[in-house]
Amino acid sequence: MSNPNDEKKYWLDDPKNHDKIFYGVLVISLLVAIPDVLSLLNIVYHKHVEFEFENIFEFYSLYGLVCYVGLVLIAKKLRVVLKRDEDYYD
Repeated sequence: MSNPNDEKKYWLDDPKNHDKIFYGVLVISLLVAIPDVLSLLNIVYHKHVEFEFENIFEFYSLYGLVCYVGLVLIAKKLRVVLKRDEDYYD
């Protein structure tokens, strides 16, 4: 018979590893954000825009935000259409 103290310990069971994951994600996020910060200062590259409205400050991030929110709202409406009854498979 197995003893409850003999349970296998996983690496996420240790709270110190939670902090390691948090700080790892934080560092990766900061490294990914460096080119964006430099592009705000026009140090890394100059955008050759096709249309004039693309010169709006942070146009691409605002466009991405609007599209993401739109997808979430559309998915909420689509869920009502595609949802099955609770006892559908009975």
